[in-house]
Amino acid sequence: MARRRSRGNISCKGNTSCRNKISSRRNISRSTRAELQFPVSRVDHYLREGKYSRRLSSSAPVFLAGVLEYIASNILDLAGEEAHTNGRKRITPEHVYQVVENNEQLHELFGDPRSVDEETSELNEN
Repeated sequence: MARRRSRGNISCKGNTSCRNKISSRRNISRSTRAELQFPVSRVDHYLREGKYSRRLSSSAPVFLAGVLEYIASNILDLAGEEAHTNGRKRITPEHVYQVVENNEQLHELFGDPRSVDEETSELNEN
């Protein structure tokens, strides 16, 4: 007696029915697998396009997308609190700027965003 090999939870009664059941599975994105909102595939594309390294592990874009999502979440949370203290229901760019300016770690990470505008205007004048 020859035994059939099991293919997971799919019961196969012939090659054609097995192929149809296997092909009907949905593709799951890397963002969904990692339970992230930020697009892992786009981060991967930008890392490869930027030529930061000749080789890139498969977990690097997942980790970077997680870090970016964490930073964005913290900034939006603090900006929401800032908007609430000002009696507003919506977050404006001024609220985000105030959060970055008032938070020591974020200010060190991003620097002064208004100084970048001044530098670019000086370069355009020359």
